[in-house]
Amino acid sequence: MRRMIAFLSTLLVALGVAGASTASLPAVSFTGVPGGSLPPVVVSWASAQIRAVTAASILGTDPATFRPDDPLTRGELAAALVAWGKSPVAPADPGHLVTIRELDAQLVGALGLTPAARRIRIAARDAGLAPTSMLGTETVARLLGLRVNHPLGSDELELLPQQPATRAEAAYSLARALALTSGQITWLDQVSQTFSVPETGDWQRAVLTRALRFVGYPYVWAGTSERTQQLWSATAPGGTVTLPGGFDCSGFVWRVYKTKPYPGALLLSDMLKGRTTYAMSAEVKQPARIGIDGLQPGDVIFFGSKGPRSSAAEVGHTGIFIGNGWFAHSSGAGVTLQPLEGWYTKTFAWARRPLTEAGLQS
Repeated sequence: MRRMIAFLSTLLVALGVAGASTASLPAVSFTGVPGGSLPPVVVSWASAQIRAVTAASILGTDPATFRPDDPLTRGELAAALVAWGKSPVAPADPGHLVTIRELDAQLVGALGLTPAARRIRIAARDAGLAPTSMLGTETVARLLGLRVNHPLGSDELELLPQQPATRAEAAYSLARALALTSGQITWLDQVSQTFSVPETGDWQRAVLTRALRFVGYPYVWAGTSERTQQLWSATAPGGTVTLPGGFDCSGFVWRVYKTKPYPGALLLSDMLKGRTTYAMSAEVKQPARIGIDGLQPGDVIFFGSKGPRSSAAEVGHTGIFIGNGWFAHSSGAGVTLQPLEGWYTKTFAWARRPLTEAGLQS
């Protein structure tokens, strides 16, 4: 305990937050600071969040000296969590850089949601889907909005789960965590208890296993790969731009079903022909379209502005059904598992079953 106290005291002094009271943190505002005066302007995409966390004496107290583009260290993250009123384990190597997946896992733990993350991962494991260790924590973090989606034109800022987090990314995530309500946290805990995977066939498991591998990757417009990719651009010299790995919604489905054939099921990759949601949804004609009550694991599901009455041109989103009311998709939260409820139920248009189209499932 003495080692922990001494370690954290040193970090708090170094970060300029020594003496800050974690029992009475000021209210977090993304637009201003309590007291009526604005702090110095921060030149960063996360300037509002930097003002919020420094106003709360987390990650320092002065926005002007924040260093948003510097990588975050484990020592800095531990000190930030203490300033937030949490009790992290003192890192043995405080100078080690924090990855995106580690940042998300630490925040999920600080919110008391590690059990929720664990039950999601274990349910996938018990269903034979060989989940990554980050499946649960990334799902929880992204459902709570702890990850930022950089806007179109700034996709180069996206970071992969294994890459070091910047202090700007940490500020965004911490500010978002500070703003969460108890109701949002309770909802997440409760909805995680509904996640399960029904009994599946071999090909369904193969598809779902591949889909779950990408949970935690960022949303990248037109992206279809987990690796650095050359994508078309109307404004870049030469017509292409180099962007990080990541997926848009149809690019995620394309990656799971199309870009890498499944051994023993070569025809499966031929089922999807069009790259966009409009094309994918239009390829299945009315008699073969599957309604929400007939969904099976591995189905490709589509969402449109008019729900089941949507035309293919009105279909604007897609994902892959996991089962028991959950699906996987890439959205503003990146690739995540998602309950099929609320807006998704209202706008559900139809589904198609590539496994049946390829003769692999009845």
